[in-house]
Amino acid sequence: MGKKKIATVEEKAVAEGAEPALESAPQGAKSAKRRVDSGVLCVESTYNNTKLVLTDPAGGTLAWSSSGSLGFKGAKKGTPFAAAKVGETLAVKAQTLGVKEVRVVVKGVGSGRESAIRGFISKGINLTSIQDMTPVPHNGPKPPKPRRT
Repeated sequence: MGKKKIATVEEKAVAEGAEPALESAPQGAKSAKRRVDSGVLCVESTYNNTKLVLTDPAGGTLAWSSSGSLGFKGAKKGTPFAAAKVGETLAVKAQTLGVKEVRVVVKGVGSGRESAIRGFISKGINLTSIQDMTPVPHNGPKPPKPRRT
């Protein structure tokens, strides 16, 4: 049968020849992004990839980027060079949002931890603190069962 279009009041008015009401933003279009002064930069660095997420202080995601989304493939995603490029691209997005300072939370043991942060601050955004939240196992994995004879 297919989808049915639901006509709005404005579309009916336009169809009848009346002048449509002017609005600040169309119904389906996204309004201007909000401006934030400070944020939290979450860096997740594994052996295979580096992901960066910029959030507001409450934890809502503002922008994100990763090595894979920039076009790096395979083993190149885990390199410090790829992580620096991810940091630079996210810093450009952060500048458009008006971010002036960030607090950094690092998670993971990959080689792109430092270079992602260096790439981010190279665009002129201030760093207030760096916090390492890498998960550490307390007791390790369960040992294997004893061999049966």
